[in-house]
Amino acid sequence: SDPNFWNLGAQQTLSEALTLQDLNKNKANNLILFLGDGMGIPTVTAARILKGQLMGQSGEEMQLEMDKFPFVSLAKTYNTNAQVPDSAGTATAYLCGVKANEGTVGVSAAAVRSQCNTTQGNEVTSILRWAKDAGKSVGIVTTTRVNHATPSAAYAHSVDRDWYSDNEMPPEALEAGCRDIARQLFENIPNIDVIMGGGRKYMFPKNMSDVEYPGVAKQSGLRKDGRNLVEEWKDKKKDKKGFYIWNKKQLLSLNPNNVDYLLALFEPGDLMYDLERNTETDPSLTEMVEVAIKILKRNPRGFYLLVEGGRIDHGHHEGKAKQALHEAVEMDRAIGRAALMTSTYDTLTVVTADHSHMFNFGGYTPRGNTIFGLAPMTSDVDQKPFTSILYGNGPGYKIVSGGRENISTIDYTENDYQAQAAVPLSMETHGGEDVAVFAKGPLAHLFHGVHEQNYIPHVMAYAACIGQNKKHCVSQSGTDGLSPVLSTIAALLTVTRLLS
Repeated sequence: SDPNFWNLGAQQTLSEALTLQDLNKNKANNLILFLGDGMGIPTVTAARILKGQLMGQSGEEMQLEMDKFPFVSLAKTYNTNAQVPDSAGTATAYLCGVKANEGTVGVSAAAVRSQCNTTQGNEVTSILRWAKDAGKSVGIVTTTRVNHATPSAAYAHSVDRDWYSDNEMPPEALEAGCRDIARQLFENIPNIDVIMGGGRKYMFPKNMSDVEYPGVAKQSGLRKDGRNLVEEWKDKKKDKKGFYIWNKKQLLSLNPNNVDYLLALFEPGDLMYDLERNTETDPSLTEMVEVAIKILKRNPRGFYLLVEGGRIDHGHHEGKAKQALHEAVEMDRAIGRAALMTSTYDTLTVVTADHSHMFNFGGYTPRGNTIFGLAPMTSDVDQKPFTSILYGNGPGYKIVSGGRENISTIDYTENDYQAQAAVPLSMETHGGEDVAVFAKGPLAHLFHGVHEQNYIPHVMAYAACIGQNKKHCVSQSGTDGLSPVLSTIAALLTVTRLLS
């Protein structure tokens, strides 16, 4: 209530902002992209409040790790053929630098979803490949299947995001020579240094029993071609300090200094929600990120790491806001851990989302109201209470006795409670608004204003002197540095005018 509190806080923030006038123009040796799948701005705000409340605070005043990043911009998420996008087309944008059609990964918009014969000639490469070609170590860490939409755009070229293995592909696509995404993980860029996530069943022959769930048919191998992609990987890496693991104990027992290649598949499908995770057998995203960085940072040429908090999206699709928000908080912990292990002097870190969701919270809740709690009043139309969190559509739509369900009769704080929705759908949909892009480190100030989503990898590559635009990179005493080259800027302006 004292004005001095707010005035002093604002002045302190101003002092910190003034230091940003000295821009970090170093070369980025390391690049990290944290991708919160489905982490729209309402999710960021709600996760901030939840994080504070988990620490015993009222929540609103809390700072997420991503909140501490000095530069924030907005990204336009639409796909080339979709106003409200999907995770495949968006992944192609923020990894390959090219916008694409929904449902396709690693191919341009000239490719048509599910039409195998539109693949060849329309492939586009990702920043992970650009980094690998430049001699950097590269890694993928995700809480989903490693062949899911987000990670697959880093290495695959597929006209259908759902072609996880040959089991999910139509016969005509296989006959035409298209390859499933799991195969491409190992064949397209054979020396990805770190691969961590789920998706075991897509790597093993059909009906082969799973190591963790023996005899459970739905967890068994799916491949029709009889290939064992994990054994093939192990054979190729047996003399190269390569390790295949499938549980937390194995992960934490590794000596990162003795690991050159790591394939870690912790579940047959996606990893468990963090709230449901077996903390004895399943690693957290934070634990995976820590091991990944320890392995990758040994390369003096630096590294590129893609980290996906992929199940934020799944929680929202299921209308389970509590699952989604706890996933977002865990990803923020991973961001904090990465910050302790790297330096803004030579590491550009970007945090963003691929798209938003039909998720929001409101209802004039008072300060400190539990984020999963009720609005302070009942509806003046049906005289029933309602939660602050609501969805625009989804499975939470329920009619009981001809009217909206009275939530005072149920436990709306349980982990799997499905928040009420305005329109009934079996799965809630994405949202179409812009998403935030948080950045820190070398050339992070180039993330400013409102940009197309495909701008993201172009900036990251520019900062690290990899990829197509390296004219600004100069050699100083045998090491690469950055130097602004006016002719380059003029050339870019000329190209922009021509395109316009």
